[in-house]
Amino acid sequence: MVGLGIVGGLTEVRPAAAQIVLKPAYGEESLSGPARARGAVVWSHGRSVDSEDSEAPTPLYMKTLRDAGWDVFRLDRMRVSDTLPNSARALAGYSDMLKTKGYRRVALTGQSFGAFISLIAAGQTNAIDSVIATAPAAFGNFTEAYDSYRENAAQLWPILREVRRARVMMFFFHGDDFDPGGRAEPARNILAQRGLSSLIVDQPSLLPGHGAANTGLFVRRFGACIVRFAEAPPAPNDPPCDESWGRSPSAELLQAALPANASGSAKSDVDTTAALRPFMGMWYGSYINGREVALSVEKAEGDAVYADYLLGAGMEADQPFERVRRKGRIENGELVFDEKGRNMLRYRLRPDGRVSATWLDKDGRGRLDTVLRRVN
Repeated sequence: MVGLGIVGGLTEVRPAAAQIVLKPAYGEESLSGPARARGAVVWSHGRSVDSEDSEAPTPLYMKTLRDAGWDVFRLDRMRVSDTLPNSARALAGYSDMLKTKGYRRVALTGQSFGAFISLIAAGQTNAIDSVIATAPAAFGNFTEAYDSYRENAAQLWPILREVRRARVMMFFFHGDDFDPGGRAEPARNILAQRGLSSLIVDQPSLLPGHGAANTGLFVRRFGACIVRFAEAPPAPNDPPCDESWGRSPSAELLQAALPANASGSAKSDVDTTAALRPFMGMWYGSYINGREVALSVEKAEGDAVYADYLLGAGMEADQPFERVRRKGRIENGELVFDEKGRNMLRYRLRPDGRVSATWLDKDGRGRLDTVLRRVN
């Protein structure tokens, strides 16, 4: 049974067992109201068997919608009553409420279980204009629920056939343990048969895993496309959905690299070893947290290797552009920088001519892996 209450000026849908609460994702002061906002968007989190996902942070890409003028909400659901029927019904009710309040657009976004309930809600009301579903799943993963995880595909099809009028954007990621695979083309076909606009992004490069949509790289690549889709159906003259960010160095990074590469080539001396020569020059890529990275290997003096490590500005205000001088060495064919009190950097040549790069936090609390290519 679902009841209604009032919390912070918003209608609250209160299941008998526990609360399902709609609240501003960035505080009441972030809301412009129905008359001024571009629309209202509600993000729905996933569901874990051993923790409360209502405590999960709002993903970074939702800030892109906020900055574009949307009022951003999140649907927090206590695990004990978080079922597909119950939560979808509550979300549909909130969507009706937002439209009644005067929001010109209502969009739903959701991760995993939250993606499923967003799609189900779109089959229960005409108030929803668009759904952005990332890594939809509600029936476990390959490792822990092998007998049921294929239902993440089988149960998706009838849900899509019930969507009333909303356009649907979905993301499927490579290496997602919850994804049985092969879901993109059937989804496109079902939505096309329904006459609904859709945009299905299947296994975008360098964005692996169930939580790929929570990363800074996802925002850099797809944030603008998500905003466009939330505001209007895709059009033939739209820019590419997958932004080119991270594939080529930004002007800021290139400018910062100029002092070390002004001559057009890396410097070396007579002590440069055969093992180091393939590493000489500038290497470029990006981390999954949405920061550009470059390594400019400049010279060797005896056994020591000197390089500039450049890290582009991050998604948050406290992540400025950084450039630091590093001293390293060749060790077992790898280029290693592990000066005392500093984060460790390791680089290994690949058969395809690129470099596997690893950043390790000096306190052992974090790791980032990526692949760099040579920049001429």
